[in-house]
Amino acid sequence: MTQAILGGMLIGLSAVLLYAGLGRIAGISGIAFGMLEPAARHWRLPFLAGLVGGGWLAVSAGVALTPWTIPQAGGAGLLALAGLLVGAGTALGNGCTSGHGICGLARLSPRSLAAVATFMLAGMAAATLLRGALS
Repeated sequence: MTQAILGGMLIGLSAVLLYAGLGRIAGISGIAFGMLEPAARHWRLPFLAGLVGGGWLAVSAGVALTPWTIPQAGGAGLLALAGLLVGAGTALGNGCTSGHGICGLARLSPRSLAAVATFMLAGMAAATLLRGALS
């Protein structure tokens, strides 16, 4: 429980620092897509490296991570399809879960509230419909 609280606080702090320092929203999809433009990499690369480096640092420090496995029924192909669908949804929704859920809701954005409600309802519907089908 303490790790989850600390993790949430660090995510919030990083979003606040990015917004206060650069005036940018910490939406990971927008940051990642921005890497395609060389002129826009000066702050995006360190931010993304910090995400990966933070995970590596946690594992190196001995933080126990919850293990997971690829679902046997769908395997890596199902995960790839899911990733493509999330990417398409990100483009259609004009942002990702981190941008809308963390930053948009904190700014009381109606568009982000609608997006997060859509994410949650779609996730619940998919989990309900596919329960047991993929195990």
